[in-house]
Amino acid sequence: MNKAANKFQVCRKSVSRVWVAAKKQAENNQQMHIEEREKFTRTKRVVIDLEKISILPLKKRGNIRTLAHGINCKKSTVGRWIRQGLIKAHTSVIRPDLTASNKLLRLRFSLKALELDMILNILKFRSMHNTVHIDEKWFYMKKETHRFYMTLEEAEPHRSCKSKKFIEKIMFMYAVCRPMFATDGTLLFDGKIGIFPFTHKVPAQRTSKNRSRDTLETKAIESVTKEVMRNCLINQILPALKAKWLPFASKVIYIQQDNAKPHIKDSDLIFREISNTNGFKFTLVQQPPNSQDLNVNDLGWFRSIQSLQIETTTHTVDELVNVVITSFENLCPTKLNKVFLTLQGFMVDIMKVEGQNCYKIPHMGKDALIRVDSLPLNLEVPVELVRQSLSYLMEAGSVHGIQELMNTLSVERIEGN
Repeated sequence: MNKAANKFQVCRKSVSRVWVAAKKQAENNQQMHIEEREKFTRTKRVVIDLEKISILPLKKRGNIRTLAHGINCKKSTVGRWIRQGLIKAHTSVIRPDLTASNKLLRLRFSLKALELDMILNILKFRSMHNTVHIDEKWFYMKKETHRFYMTLEEAEPHRSCKSKKFIEKIMFMYAVCRPMFATDGTLLFDGKIGIFPFTHKVPAQRTSKNRSRDTLETKAIESVTKEVMRNCLINQILPALKAKWLPFASKVIYIQQDNAKPHIKDSDLIFREISNTNGFKFTLVQQPPNSQDLNVNDLGWFRSIQSLQIETTTHTVDELVNVVITSFENLCPTKLNKVFLTLQGFMVDIMKVEGQNCYKIPHMGKDALIRVDSLPLNLEVPVELVRQSLSYLMEAGSVHGIQELMNTLSVERIEGN
């Protein structure tokens, strides 16, 4: 058998297999017939060349098909690389283009949110309980593209409108602050100041199948001007704040808003005359320009509400208003508290990148921390990071208020200890 294996260049087991098969055929008086097995050749795996992928233009690797074509391999091979973790998928989002001034303002804004814990002798973020975030958002009657999961027997839904460019929409003003919890976890205040639609009642001009003439209809205010914004702030947001605010909470309240043109400033005479009453002191604060990531509403609260709103079909303006208000009221205050913690995480990253917005969403496993009752009230910030941020502001020439900020945070004293 060894000689046969060497002569025919096969292994000894192959010779033994052929010999056993021939013996069985001879014992059964069968005609001797031995078929040669096809030689199995293992296909060589394609070796991934990361350099070949990295030099390929980003536009030519937007999906598996174009990437496979660009590096001349099969789509299944690219899919296997993704499953093995050799390459990854990434969704790129366009972010605001920041000027040098914007970066400095973002960095200063983040540093101003810090305070010194005299007991623990550490730097951490303020509780943010007396900062009210307001912002506006459009909500549409229907989405242009909507994904559904259906059985094979179901008929596909037919959705139509006169023009996709003019889908009916309503702007809402949101006002929220950080929820307050007792030491035992009991909810004291849910942080939901209110949601206010920009709508008005208009009599119908003609009779239709839906209503008769002169019936009052709810219509969206299409042009939200400074007067409309001032009226919403003074006549709706401030009264709601005063009515819902806890008696023992600080009545020095900061209302944070973005830099949209219709927003009024803190120096507005009408606002100043009406706001500071009943012991309250309201101050309008402008967040840094091009900094939607510093407002709780844009950061995640709007998405949470919209995820609930799109689950309900609406046909009229009143139905849309009711659905959005219901979604706002049904959201858990714990979710709002987690968004405020995410805001603090964003501010830490802003310090790390010197005011830029080139960072990923920070994740800290809040749900897991809640389950073990160890979710922090406020995030701690390393002293070295704060010192570097202050030094960067000094080197950039942004010295206004830096000394006061350094005295407030007492960075040198903490480093000395």
